[in-house]
Amino acid sequence: RAEDQLVDSLTYREKEILYSLSDGLSNKEIAERFGITEGTVKSHVFRLYGKLGVKRRAQAIARARELQLLE
Repeated sequence: RAEDQLVDSLTYREKEILYSLSDGLSNKEIAERFGITEGTVKSHVFRLYGKLGVKRRAQAIARARELQLLE
């Protein structure tokens, strides 16, 4: 299934970022949580959007819930 391949293609860090997005954290807060730069967070978010086929945070969270990536 395409959904299974998508889940497998998400890196561990991308999954952490996705969970943080679903917690409502800003890029700055995510960067502070993981000890990385905001630019790095933006890169992860951009790749997540591409993998999920979305353009905004709310869409990413909704898509992740559809795919049961968030519990």
